[in-house]
Amino acid sequence: MTKKKNLPPKYQVWIDARKKFRLSHAHIQMARELGMNPKKFGSLANHNQEPWKQPLPDFIESLYLKRLNKQKPENARSVEQIVKDKKKKQLERKEKKLLAKGKSQQPV
Repeated sequence: MTKKKNLPPKYQVWIDARKKFRLSHAHIQMARELGMNPKKFGSLANHNQEPWKQPLPDFIESLYLKRLNKQKPENARSVEQIVKDKKKKQLERKEKKLLAKGKSQQPV
């Protein structure tokens, strides 16, 4: 069994949904942009019991096209990549803040 990474719960829910419902990174990005709740995917994905429902990936794509008038997101990134970029940006901000603080405390 693979070890789970230490991710914030708000991102871990999306990763779990991607694995459980076999969605691609692009589908997860589309669902996030649409403001969908990953905890509710189970009720949307039961097309086997309710044949009139679309499969979840098709449903997400149709909603994305309908609301945003785009087929796919321009820059589809994985949730892991989003978390990595966010941490990198926070570190850069922290370093910049420390440098600014250090310059302001130097005696003239």
